[in-house]
Amino acid sequence: MRESAGADRNAQAVSRFVESFAAQLVEAGMPRMPARVFAALLSSDEGSMTSAGLGEQLRISPAAVSGAVRYLAQTHMVSREREPGSRRERYRVHGDQWYEALTNRDAVLKRWEAALREGVTSLGADTPAGRRMSETLAFFEFLESELAELMERWRVQREKTFGQE
Repeated sequence: MRESAGADRNAQAVSRFVESFAAQLVEAGMPRMPARVFAALLSSDEGSMTSAGLGEQLRISPAAVSGAVRYLAQTHMVSREREPGSRRERYRVHGDQWYEALTNRDAVLKRWEAALREGVTSLGADTPAGRRMSETLAFFEFLESELAELMERWRVQREKTFGQE
């Protein structure tokens, strides 16, 4: 655990935290390996690690790291960076990763809304299924509008609490 742990860190305590937090993410629906990689990155002082460092800390193969990072990058939970003067990549978690991940869900909500509108039209707005689709559509439209306002309030709160990065 050389790459991510400070000199005064208890490696076993960090490992217990990583596995515990990863288990919570898995319970919430995240695949197991991306959850472990995310928890390891989040708990590293630098907020970034190489594939080798992640593999060593988590005792997983390079292929497992690669698949996990691919998933996390697609969900905007981590980013990839090149080490200066090297072909090696580092994987980074940012302080605003939850903000970015939720903000990028907006596109998903819009696709779901379009599909639900089509469902209402196909099923008929006056049928029980059409009414259920309409209510689901209204929920996602409400969520989308509230999420935009909520994210703006968080941006202001974050700036007050942590300063500008």
